[in-house]
Amino acid sequence: MNLREYKGQSGVVEFDAEDEIFVGHIAGIADLVGFHAKTVTDLETAFHEAVDDYLEILAKAAG
Repeated sequence: MNLREYKGQSGVVEFDAEDEIFVGHIAGIADLVGFHAKTVTDLETAFHEAVDDYLEILAKAAG
């Protein structure tokens, strides 16, 4: 399952049946940035937070 794009980033998500949570990561980047949640609504929030944090780190690194 792919999440819709947010700020130019896409997320790839799988369901972990053992832990009963959705687990995902930002696709197409060199870094591994993950997120997880129990519900689809919370998953989208976690994805947005992960993207925002990642972009903030990139901005700080750029100067």
